[in-house]
Amino acid sequence: MSHGSRSAAWRQALLDLEQRVRGPILARGPAVEVRTAFMEYTEPSIATRLREFDAEGFTAVVVVPVFLTVSPHTFDDLPTIIGLKADPAAVRQLQAEGIARYHPKAEVRITPALDFGDLLERNVLRRVRALSKQSAHEGMVLVAYGDATYEKEWTALLARVGRYVQQHAGIEVFDYGWCGHMVHYDPNATTEAILRVLEQRSTALVVPVLVAFDEMFQVKIIGDGIALVPGSRERVVYRPDAILPDAGVEAWILEAATAALPPVAPVAPAASR
Repeated sequence: MSHGSRSAAWRQALLDLEQRVRGPILARGPAVEVRTAFMEYTEPSIATRLREFDAEGFTAVVVVPVFLTVSPHTFDDLPTIIGLKADPAAVRQLQAEGIARYHPKAEVRITPALDFGDLLERNVLRRVRALSKQSAHEGMVLVAYGDATYEKEWTALLARVGRYVQQHAGIEVFDYGWCGHMVHYDPNATTEAILRVLEQRSTALVVPVLVAFDEMFQVKIIGDGIALVPGSRERVVYRPDAILPDAGVEAWILEAATAALPPVAPVAPAASR
């Protein structure tokens, strides 16, 4: 399950992820089906998928949220959509946004988000190394969606990732910026983070800490923010990529999904029944 986007490229990245994890999950068992759902903007929605599972007689469903860390989406929206919470304010917000709710007959379990373990650290380190040429002269800027309600948690996550890159890539200076609604999708937040790094280093490596590629974010918001930096062509190194694709994400989904599935009771031999 993921946030959803109007970008066809973004949605395809999540559908591709489904195809890559499907075989390993089904081979390991006890799951017998794997499907992608989007929280908003597009179908198939979470409610749509849960109705399908009920209609097909499934008794247990594991929801794996492909989100970076805690947010109102993981803490309030998702549990409310599937009937595990009924906070009136959250219900009204979902109704206002046209997001359907559905309380399934099947037992539903939700796994933790992506920030457990060192998956994000290793992902960003790999992408930084692909950009870096002279680490002693480079600083790093991490740009994430962010969340005003959980800004402390998001800041701690980026700080943790930044320290990991410091230790393993020799890039001592790092900063971060936001590109989501907490800064009203303003490119200047990216610009300001880059300028802070360029006060200390001659080159800034800009890395999007976003789940998948979306033209609105990697090209328009972050790209426009870079363009506002004086001398950006010489001083800023940027690749409009994303966390996906990443074999580490696939392994995380496999482990999270199979660990959360309820055990299957053994079938007794015919002679003892």
